[in-house]
Amino acid sequence: MAYEPSYVEQIRYKRLQDAAYQAGLDAATNLQAALALAGMVLPSLANDGPVGARGFVRLGGCSVAVANQLAEVIAAGAQALQEQGV
Repeated sequence: MAYEPSYVEQIRYKRLQDAAYQAGLDAATNLQAALALAGMVLPSLANDGPVGARGFVRLGGCSVAVANQLAEVIAAGAQALQEQGV
């Protein structure tokens, strides 16, 4: 016999899913804004909805040039943080 969650469990799971969806949406928006500051766009960057009650962001594909530029920006940011002692 299959387990059927109670109404309370269903509501809790729905709330977790809703929070995860919003977290994914926020993360995708934040990353899109950060990339825009660097003059970059990942065309298929999107909130992919919750996966296992956790937010999930789909980064998708990009050109080699964008991937290399992204690597440079991340490396420069990481180096700046190291220099600040963060």
